[in-house]
Amino acid sequence: MNGILIGVQFFFSCVIGLYFLMQLKNTKQNKTNICKDSEEKYEKMQKLRYIHLSEPLTEKLRPKEERDIIGQEEGIRALKTALCSPNPQHILIYGSPGVGKTAAARIALEMAKQCELSPFTSKSKFVEIDATTLRFDERSVADPLMGSVHDPIYQGAGAYGQAGVPQPKPGAVTKAHGGVLFIDEIGELHPIQMNKLLKVLEDRKVYLESAYYSAYDENTPAYVHDVFKNGLPADFRLIGATTRSREEIPSALRSRCVEIFFKDLDEEEILKIIDRVVEKEHLPIQDEAKEMITQYATNGRDAVSILQTAYNKMLYEHTTDIEKGDVEWIVKSGGYTRALHKKLNTGYYIGKVNGLGVMGHSSGMVLEVESIAKKVGSGKGRCNITGVIEEEELKMNSSKAKRKSMAYSSLENVLTLLKVQYNVEYEDYYIHINFPSGIPVDGPSAGITMFCSLYSALFEEPMPGNIAMTGEVTINGEVYPVGGVSEKIRAAQKAGAKAVIIPKANMQDNYLKEDIEVIPVEKVEEVIQYLWEMPVTKKAENMLHA
Repeated sequence: MNGILIGVQFFFSCVIGLYFLMQLKNTKQNKTNICKDSEEKYEKMQKLRYIHLSEPLTEKLRPKEERDIIGQEEGIRALKTALCSPNPQHILIYGSPGVGKTAAARIALEMAKQCELSPFTSKSKFVEIDATTLRFDERSVADPLMGSVHDPIYQGAGAYGQAGVPQPKPGAVTKAHGGVLFIDEIGELHPIQMNKLLKVLEDRKVYLESAYYSAYDENTPAYVHDVFKNGLPADFRLIGATTRSREEIPSALRSRCVEIFFKDLDEEEILKIIDRVVEKEHLPIQDEAKEMITQYATNGRDAVSILQTAYNKMLYEHTTDIEKGDVEWIVKSGGYTRALHKKLNTGYYIGKVNGLGVMGHSSGMVLEVESIAKKVGSGKGRCNITGVIEEEELKMNSSKAKRKSMAYSSLENVLTLLKVQYNVEYEDYYIHINFPSGIPVDGPSAGITMFCSLYSALFEEPMPGNIAMTGEVTINGEVYPVGGVSEKIRAAQKAGAKAVIIPKANMQDNYLKEDIEVIPVEKVEEVIQYLWEMPVTKKAENMLHA
């Protein structure tokens, strides 16, 4: 009997031993396979790392110093003022793509590190994220901006998961602690993310939550206890960049930030960028080709891209220079449109006046306005206006409203003023006012321009072609202030204007330092006297007896 029991025990011992032996062999085999697979993948990765394509010029020539950022002197100055101080501020940068917002933010932090009283140190980080690619889970499983908690139930929790401990995962706001968090296209942030960000800006820390956390669990590491009790540190300065308009950014964010505008580049600044690339890369290019690039590139990135394509075409076709024809082919195949860089015409014109507007981000532009006025008989007249926005939609918190555009309203003000103060029975005239720029115009600032254009056409008074103007006109002939006057003056100056007429309420002492005559006015009579130097009453009497 004992022999049988011993035999059975020996049999099962052998079976168990064989089982564990097979398991051991399988484990060793798996480890061997993993090692081989790992070695093969490592070798492939190393081979990939040795493959390098040439760096595009747009990346190679990305600005690295303040002097490399062309055309944004005022923006850089404002950026340094807000960041390079003992108490740096949060910043919002508005501007079109390719004008240097990201590069300027990086450079500004490096300059701030050099300031003696700055709280930034040599270890302060510049953490960059793009709001258009941020993806977060509403359950807070993953949040690259704020941070998240990896609970024990999730796959890959590792040793923490086996111990039932939730793992805090820092987000960008914590990684930027002590430095700068740069959020590109911040206007695209999800409203939930935006609200969380505003809270972090106030608290300077991030609080995380987890149903699996217990303050009394002795297995939880002290680090995790500290995070859930005191939050993750997030004391940084925010720099947000956006291509949206100011009105599209939440007011709660704007109120916490200094707002800085990077303007669109003009042809002279585009030419400086081209010359910089040509000099650094020793590119053979004809002057006519450079001139043509300035006519189609609206920012530095476009200019460098066109230039690089032209250089590639030159190499491919084995020619010696980048010629104008190369650029013509590129702008045609690439669908580029001609940039608006207007130069004023000299001479005198009846009914043609140079107005001023703002386009894009802090970029002034000259808008030509032309009018004709022909008497057709009592009550048989008609008034047309083209080139303006006819109707605009107002979006409010809980409703929408539509109204006639302000440009149309300004025309009605002008017609009333001409009828009441200058005895013009406009119902007897065929009147047509046109804005021929191809850009839909809106806003009240064209009021003074439309008045002068119509006045010139009605009284057949030639207008000087080297004067530009802006201002809202009331039915009583007063000239009210408008926005963007600094940008408009700059645009008039670059377009070759001799003088610019602005509302007196917009006048500043620094305008006197500009290389252009700035004429502040309060009433349209002052405009007429400046332009034609003839008493207003005499013109009105002539019109009355006509």
